[in-house]
Amino acid sequence: MAWREEAARRAPRRFRGEVYWSRPLPAFGNPRSRLLVVGLAPAAHGGNRTGRIFTGDESGNFLFRALHAVGLSNQPDSIRPGDGLELSGTLLTAAVKCAPPDNRPLPEEFDNCREYLVREAALIGSPRVVVALGGLAFDSCLLTLAAIGAPILRPRPRFAHGARYAVGRDVLYASYHPSQQNTFTGRLTQRMLRAVLRRAAREAQSS
Repeated sequence: MAWREEAARRAPRRFRGEVYWSRPLPAFGNPRSRLLVVGLAPAAHGGNRTGRIFTGDESGNFLFRALHAVGLSNQPDSIRPGDGLELSGTLLTAAVKCAPPDNRPLPEEFDNCREYLVREAALIGSPRVVVALGGLAFDSCLLTLAAIGAPILRPRPRFAHGARYAVGRDVLYASYHPSQQNTFTGRLTQRMLRAVLRRAAREAQSS
């Protein structure tokens, strides 16, 4: 809590004067869909500023272009609440609800926030299709699915971009996180992310 509020007090020059959200971020999108997309945590000057997950930073710009391209979003840009953006086929959230220092949540932050991710996963019902953005979100999704009754797989599924795992009645897809470290270096491209989202969306629509 202290960090998210400190980030607002020390806003970079381009955001000075803006009123930051500086609270835990709720999920965004359509809770009646069967698709849940899970990121890591809000960015200090992205979602923590705007009040919408994956909004106002480069990761969000990259993700929403992909969501729009595969038909899950009505527009490719997510600027701030009230900008007309709607997600029709997915619910978008994060494993950790508050912006962590250096974008690196501590284990206890995952533990503290898991009950909220469990509620969001339960909200969309089963069978559900989950896309985890990054290895840490992938691990959190496995624990979340287990908490709502899915079997614990042995051996434990390994994170790999494009991997798909059946977890009981649910399905878990893995993708690299759309961080600047991944997208600027080409480790994750629009084509790669869109391929995962497209497969997951089709499966969710047919479930």
